[in-house]
Amino acid sequence: MSDFALRKIVTQIEEIRHEGGPPGDAPVLRGAIYAICANPFAGRYEPDLQPAMEGLKPLALDLTDRLVEAMGGRDGIDAYGKGALVGENGESEHGAIWHVSGGYGMRERLGECRAIVPSAMKVGGMGATLDIPLGHLNAAYVRSRFDVITVSCADGPRANELLFALAMARGGRVHSRMGGLELAQVKGLDGLR
Repeated sequence: MSDFALRKIVTQIEEIRHEGGPPGDAPVLRGAIYAICANPFAGRYEPDLQPAMEGLKPLALDLTDRLVEAMGGRDGIDAYGKGALVGENGESEHGAIWHVSGGYGMRERLGECRAIVPSAMKVGGMGATLDIPLGHLNAAYVRSRFDVITVSCADGPRANELLFALAMARGGRVHSRMGGLELAQVKGLDGLR
């Protein structure tokens, strides 16, 4: 990971009690963590980016461990997502190297996770926002877990930097009432239902 020199790590936790309706039985917890790193590919075209994915796995494991701890432990975490924000002189493909690494870190630490890890990436400057989509760990069709957490860093990503983020949730939208697959109906066999 030496090519991705780490500048800082930021953790964000949201506790949602209600959104105008009655308070839920328990607060929904959403969390995100991101690292601001140097972009070793900034300012040039690199034809083979895939080897970088392996080098980012230790960062993904570290961020996963930190976020799980910040959320009070693994128990009840049932949604996840990941994202990347690429600073100036970079391209969106530089953020795409986080797909395998970020997903690997969460799957390794959270245990059985059959559903795809929702993801978002884009190019943006300092203070840009990134909406990280969330989805259920084992059943992508659980509508109550379709959500998002927004991250932003006032001083990053700077030119020649990357922001790599992971997100998790304990509980779905606090006033979810859109029907569809409910938690009690999850079979968790194919990542969809």
